Amino acid sequence: MGPRFRRGDGDGMIHVLAFYLFAVMTIASGAITILSRNPVHSVLWLILAFFNAAGLMVLAGAEFIAMLLVIVYVGAVAVLFLFVVMMLDIDFAELRAGFVRYMPFGALVAVVLLCEMVLGIGAYRAGNLKLGTPDGTAATPVGASNIEAIGALLYSRYLFLFEAAGLILLVAMIGAIVLTHRQRSDTRGQNISKQVARRPDEATVNVKPEVGQGVTL
Repeated sequence: MGPRFRRGDGDGMIHVLAFYLFAVMTIASGAITILSRNPVHSVLWLILAFFNAAGLMVLAGAEFIAMLLVIVYVGAVAVLFLFVVMMLDIDFAELRAGFVRYMPFGALVAVVLLCEMVLGIGAYRAGNLKLGTPDGTAATPVGASNIEAIGALLYSRYLFLFEAAGLILLVAMIGAIVLTHRQRSDTRGQNISKQVARRPDEATVNVKPEVGQGVTL
């Protein structure tokens, strides 16, 4: 269901139109991402879906989640995946053959997921499921934005957990650098100091070859 606003409210009508526009574009982009046969096109449609989902989060008042969608998913995950897909030598004929081969199994998984969603929605409407209700302890302070509320909670109650997560990511980054930056004996490394100290007369040699003789390497 879309957001509800008072009748006669021009801003509310604009919000309703924006909500349905973002929702339709998100669903359509997600569907084309799955149905597209070209992996590069799929990634581009996925980026469009992320942008429209960010628009929905802005309308819902969760601008922090919208920033995460744009910065993390679009700016890092989707772009990285796009470069990986473009650098790979993909055989589209083999890709289509694999799609046809695994289509029955994929259809079975889709049917199982659809049944689970129908059962879950039916159980919720029947009243057999009780969702948690907020107790007000994590409510947004009056006059503070969504980002300010998250920052106040993150740097007060969850400060030590946040610092621990930062240390774990730092150790992981250092480990990745150590594993990739290794001296290999089978390759010739660069001598930076020797290259910097080289004089111009040692770097280039002026020659005057005769006509038709060419250059001796």
